[in-house]
Amino acid sequence: MAHLPQSLLDGYHAFMSGRYEAERSHYRALAKEGQAPETLMIACCDSRAAPELIFNAAPGELFVIRNVANLVPPYSPDGEFHSTSAALEFAVQSLKVKHIVVMGHGRCGGIKAALDPNAKPLSPGDFIGKWMSMVGPAAEAVSQSSVLTAAERQTALERISIRFSIANLRSFPCVSILEGKGRLSLHGAWFDISTGELWVMDPQTGDFSRPDFD
Repeated sequence: MAHLPQSLLDGYHAFMSGRYEAERSHYRALAKEGQAPETLMIACCDSRAAPELIFNAAPGELFVIRNVANLVPPYSPDGEFHSTSAALEFAVQSLKVKHIVVMGHGRCGGIKAALDPNAKPLSPGDFIGKWMSMVGPAAEAVSQSSVLTAAERQTALERISIRFSIANLRSFPCVSILEGKGRLSLHGAWFDISTGELWVMDPQTGDFSRPDFD
């Protein structure tokens, strides 16, 4: 019989004797009353860019969707399975979040693969390739720029994909209607794993800049 990795068991023990013990009453209140997060965070599944850690979030504070390259597909009410769309629907319609943040990050593997013309499928299903094809046209345009270095092309597409996902969010009627009524706001952010810097997208121009904490 396979057992959980010891590192996970050790981590759980530390959690129970540390954070859970310190916030026991808060956890019990969440269990009894349910969750009511105000923010939906759409982030990459990269193990180095966990939103709860980056934003020092308390339990119950963030509702998080994580997938490859923090992408939001366009509204497609068909008979297929849509994990990201289902979670988005639940957050907006049931939890009634007030904010949606699409957070990309530096050195994203999905974005790197989208920019690599020689990238080969990891399996016959090529799920990653099909998923990243959503930003295919933008990846092709960025790749054709001869004045950008490879690192600059990577960062450019990471940020373009955030704007792309926000545009797709607005294709969902539940999002566009609530945003139009001023009951839901959409945000873009980009986290640099190497430096810890957070860059926030200007909702009017789409440009990214570091927030002033002074």
